[in-house]
Amino acid sequence: MKKKYIFLIIIVLLSLGIYFWFFHKDKSLKYIPENADVVVLVDVKRATRQYIFSFLMHPSKWSEDSEKDKNKTSISKSGLKIPDFLQIFHLRNTKISEWYTVLEIENKAKFSEFLKSRKFVNNGKDQFKNNEFFVKIDGEKCIVGTSNLNFNTIGKPFSQHFRNNNLNADSFMGEGLGSISFLSELRTQNFSIDVKDDEIEIKNEQNSSDFSALISGLNKTTQFLDAELNSENIKKISSLFNENITDSETVNHLKMSAKLSEVNDTIISYGYDDNFNEIEKVSYQKIVQPDYEIVLQTSDPQKTVEYFQRKKWMNVQNQFTAIPFQPNLISVNKNLVSIKSTRKPFKLNETKNQNYIFIKNNPLLLTSFKTLNNQISKNVEYIFYGNENQNYTVKIKFKKEKYPLILR
Repeated sequence: MKKKYIFLIIIVLLSLGIYFWFFHKDKSLKYIPENADVVVLVDVKRATRQYIFSFLMHPSKWSEDSEKDKNKTSISKSGLKIPDFLQIFHLRNTKISEWYTVLEIENKAKFSEFLKSRKFVNNGKDQFKNNEFFVKIDGEKCIVGTSNLNFNTIGKPFSQHFRNNNLNADSFMGEGLGSISFLSELRTQNFSIDVKDDEIEIKNEQNSSDFSALISGLNKTTQFLDAELNSENIKKISSLFNENITDSETVNHLKMSAKLSEVNDTIISYGYDDNFNEIEKVSYQKIVQPDYEIVLQTSDPQKTVEYFQRKKWMNVQNQFTAIPFQPNLISVNKNLVSIKSTRKPFKLNETKNQNYIFIKNNPLLLTSFKTLNNQISKNVEYIFYGNENQNYTVKIKFKKEKYPLILR
């Protein structure tokens, strides 16, 4: 009888341990600042459960993990306290590429060792950087960011009440692995993040839109970029870059397509022969050039052109200089303003009367932009944004590999 009680106690204790280790969560959000306009939350315990399940389903991964670089200190041994909900945020009026998170330091010696193992260099004033991130130590906390430009402008945390609700993860998250929330003075828009075997999907709650047929059709084309947006979507996208041409310039529709190709670029230089006579030297190099067309539908084309001129996006040759790839030509036909490359003939895809942006990965794209030439970008197959009524979806599709995304 005693053995039964001992066994029962062990089962209860083990169950409690599993619950607190994998399911019980501290939902408090301590470090989201009041000047944040976008918040990304990651449910760490849900991600851990998903990782363990995938790990157990792929035995070949077990031996690979045991052979990992032993010179790198793991996050679990970094001396940092990893919260149940990782809080990543973007600050109002900063670049779209600048993101930050705040973490508590439990062991400064271990954290110092972690920074060394990850090749962080001390910049002075308790700031460190490597090729990817910046770190600032502030007492018992550290700020991690993709930039160090706004370490000193991160405002005080939100109060315990936010929009008449207690500020915790439930204010932003649903049932997904994570969430991304857009904060404004009027409202908060929450979108769930799900990580699948070879896809990351971001969408708003109760989203019933199915873009699979549209994506399948776009993926069969040779264009690396195809987009079609109404005025509302133009406004949302352009606001990310602190621009807005819809309200004052009456643009109500955009259609855009682009292809990439490699061309010979002529380089002319000058030198001198043995008699000091100037001679012309001609050489060639391979460069990547897009062939494209952008068509803006507007009720007042002349006003749109004048706006381009005021913004200095247009020169006297009627070229759209905001696009660095030349030559191109701006033309007006009735209620349409067209910006078209002139290197070779290019034809837009047929109008689909949907709101979307589709970017298909291309090796030429990776060679043109050094910031994209990394392993993550190479594994991306395409990025898709779609909108139908109040439903918004973003899909990042990765190439199929031996292991699901969470194990890579």
